[in-house]
Amino acid sequence: MEKLEQLQDVVIKFAGDSGDGMQLTGNQFTNNTALLGIDLATFPDFPAEIRAPIGTLPGVSGFQLRFSSDRVFTPGDECDVLVAMNAAALKVNLKSLKKGGKIIANIDGFDNKNLRLANYPDGINPLEDNSLSDFEVFKIDVTKLTRESLKDFTMGTKEKDRAKNMFVLGFLYWMYNRSMENTMNFLKEKFSKTPDILNSNIKVLQAGYNYGDTTETFTTRYSVEKARMEPGAYRSVMGNQALAYGLIAASRKSGLPMFLGTYPITPASDILHELSRH
Repeated sequence: MEKLEQLQDVVIKFAGDSGDGMQLTGNQFTNNTALLGIDLATFPDFPAEIRAPIGTLPGVSGFQLRFSSDRVFTPGDECDVLVAMNAAALKVNLKSLKKGGKIIANIDGFDNKNLRLANYPDGINPLEDNSLSDFEVFKIDVTKLTRESLKDFTMGTKEKDRAKNMFVLGFLYWMYNRSMENTMNFLKEKFSKTPDILNSNIKVLQAGYNYGDTTETFTTRYSVEKARMEPGAYRSVMGNQALAYGLIAASRKSGLPMFLGTYPITPASDILHELSRH
């Protein structure tokens, strides 16, 4: 029988390759959380290397989100939940997971090739060698389930695999007792001119939610109440956006023209994009 457990504070880390869409997934879960009035803080964690090889430790991209029914001032030091899309993502972030924490692992990302790229010894798979016994491990073949949900779509395998982050997002929406409406609206706006991509992402999002709802392995859902904060208008702002506002304010207050010399690359590109709007 499914039960609903109330939590006060949760830290989730989404981690995978740069192409796995972890930043988008984290941002969507963040927006969903903010709309519920739950206080939060985020920490996007980008790879240090430019175009690091897929599946390697330097190529891991992450997004950490802390949300709580109390005031939040930091994104958290340790995670309660780690989403690991491949072996490298697990290896890089396992040290930050609390003992007893949950690992949601994409089985497809732990094949021999990915294990080798993540520098695991030959014949060692952390999902099978009992090395994760201190954690609660959910092994989900996200890639396979994504492809199965899109079997009626005339898309290539690579195009289908790009939607696997939506499967993870849908599953977490189910786990934390959320509505998918805000992400549905986001997808409709973003892909309004490409109906195949729109419909495939929505299909996979729903498949992830339904997987949690219909799989007997998952018997508990979680909920975090609205934060107890003073009434008023609150702004959701990311660090790059705040930096851009600060630069604009400094220019206006000093009466001096502003010049920003920078290289357009993630994550710094957002500063340029924000400044170009003003």
